[in-house]
Amino acid sequence: MTAPSLRGTNARWFRRFGSADGSGVLRLFCFHYAGGSAASFRDWRLRLPPYVEVVAVQLPGRENRFAEKPFLEMPPLAEAIADAMAGELDLPYACFGFSMGARVALAVTHVLRERGLRQPSHLFAASSCAPSLGLPVRGWDEPDERLIAYLRELGGTAAAIFDSDELLDLYLPVVRADLTVIGTCPARTGPPLAVPLRAFAGAEDTQAPPEFMRDWRRETSAAFSLTVVSGGHFFDPAGVTTMIDQITAELEPAARGHR
Repeated sequence: MTAPSLRGTNARWFRRFGSADGSGVLRLFCFHYAGGSAASFRDWRLRLPPYVEVVAVQLPGRENRFAEKPFLEMPPLAEAIADAMAGELDLPYACFGFSMGARVALAVTHVLRERGLRQPSHLFAASSCAPSLGLPVRGWDEPDERLIAYLRELGGTAAAIFDSDELLDLYLPVVRADLTVIGTCPARTGPPLAVPLRAFAGAEDTQAPPEFMRDWRRETSAAFSLTVVSGGHFFDPAGVTTMIDQITAELEPAARGHR
């Protein structure tokens, strides 16, 4: 397997999982969940067509950015990511966000629009309650024991972290910071995006069930659709496959003519 490449001044923000010969003609910017990292998209290169370059956004406070302080507010985070993405928009691109990442991807796309920069061909949002519902975000302002209980309920966190006080001491401040970003995110102002938007919800997700994701349609004046896949908040393997297959089908027309 080809190792992810890093390039230029944006190396700290992006991990690239693409074909070694640089044959990609469309970039898929992927935004990870709270407490997660760019590594969660490592295998997507193997599941998407070779013309898609997977560019995973790496937030501060984890992996190669461990020594950096995590952001606590959405506006400066979105501005910083938009700064990094501005030099990466020479190809058609789309954005995918999982859980917290969906809200970050939405905020970044608004910043790019405000700057008059190229908009994505598609926005994909998975496992994230519609922003317009204004639902409270759990965990960010609660004691550690309640935050831990919430993380156990969500799934997706390695059992080894819960079994180690040392790992928890490292992990909890990062995931709390990430949850603070969305827990304190100001309501959107201005018109919705004019970008096709597809949402993905786990049929058994108790945190962002399908009925809490339908109002993502309010975030776009273009086409909207909701796909319910199998599994809970993090989907099961079949659900992930369904999602990636659907993303592939929607990206193909955007890449056609550039291959």
